[in-house]
Amino acid sequence: MWQSLIDAICLVLIIEGAIPFLYPSKWRGLVTKLASIDDRTLRITGLFSMLVGVALLYLLH
Repeated sequence: MWQSLIDAICLVLIIEGAIPFLYPSKWRGLVTKLASIDDRTLRITGLFSMLVGVALLYLLH
């Protein structure tokens, strides 16, 4: 199980690093916009993202 968790973390880092590497100016603009969003909206977005991830894992396994 630990190996799978490490593999998943590595894949997340690769995917999240690809966007700023390929499109640095667009990434900077997105980060600037995200900085102006209120905490409640960010929390709801994060919760939704986690729930979608859990649901996908459940459906795939």
